[in-house]
Amino acid sequence: MQAILGVIFHSLGGVAAGSFYMPYNKVKGWAWETYWMVGGVMSWLIVPPIAAYLTVPGFVDIIASSSSIILGFTFLMGLLWGVGGLSYGLGVRYLGMSLGNSVVLGFCAAFGAVVPSIYYNLNPQDGKISFTDMISSSGGRVVLLGVLVCLIGIAICGKAGMLKEKELSEEEKKKSVTEFNLVKGLIVAVLSGILSSFFSFGIEVGKPLADAAVAAGYDHLFANNVTFVVILWGGLATNLVWTTMLSIKKKSYKDFINTNTPICKNLLFSALAGTIWFLQFFFYGMGESKLGNGASSWILHMSTIILTANLWGIYRKEWFGVAKKTKLTITTGIIVIILSVVLVGVGNSI
Repeated sequence: MQAILGVIFHSLGGVAAGSFYMPYNKVKGWAWETYWMVGGVMSWLIVPPIAAYLTVPGFVDIIASSSSIILGFTFLMGLLWGVGGLSYGLGVRYLGMSLGNSVVLGFCAAFGAVVPSIYYNLNPQDGKISFTDMISSSGGRVVLLGVLVCLIGIAICGKAGMLKEKELSEEEKKKSVTEFNLVKGLIVAVLSGILSSFFSFGIEVGKPLADAAVAAGYDHLFANNVTFVVILWGGLATNLVWTTMLSIKKKSYKDFINTNTPICKNLLFSALAGTIWFLQFFFYGMGESKLGNGASSWILHMSTIILTANLWGIYRKEWFGVAKKTKLTITTGIIVIILSVVLVGVGNSI
């Protein structure tokens, strides 16, 4: 029953994450850095403490009494993840929802699933599975096979993007993705995928914060909300610095007082996007508490996002006008990524 609940919570998180970008499409007349800043402040500064207060009212005391080393490393993981988050926005901007999310989150899933186990080889801890443990067990080898299959799925999706690049004219490509650029997009997407996996590392490093919440008598289901507050401080720092620099350089801070744009609606949709974005980790934290933050939890979460984002991409007709071979290629890539989730789940159960 707990495993079923975990899958449901993970899926809800994936749906939320895959859908968060859509409200940004409703923002009119604002520069990217303007609406990204508003959404970021909402998702990294305002909503997380509210969620933590509602579920773990004593979260401030838990953070205040925690080791500065734990807080520092958790914050650092969030800082690096924040760079991945910034480049994620550019990846989707250049590649579109379908291809962008498949590449970014596929790499994120693979790295986030495997690297923590390597860390536990270097820093062994009771109850944590190292990379050596995975290789030496049949279940662990199946999990690693699932990660390999995930990378193959990413490669197939990348191939679909190359076919799309060759088939469509610049005008046709930009009907669905205004700034489509395959080379630029793939470079940014790979970087984003690797750095975005640091959120998974942050959850591992910040686990003592969640454990302290449970020890204080709070529901285990919501304990990760304490850790999220600290990780997201790091993400906020990275994104706020970058968007502020862009805003000053391009003078786009004037967007906030530009009466030729729907200021209130833009603020509302940007805030809504930020709130929806945070919900992915709210539900992920609930699912992780039931499944455990191993390879299975992270790759299941990421792959659900990939599936949701691709459904949005189909809805937005990002693959409209391409040949059947190209549509079959992107569909195959998505199916292979989903297969990787099944393999990781089977390996975890063994």
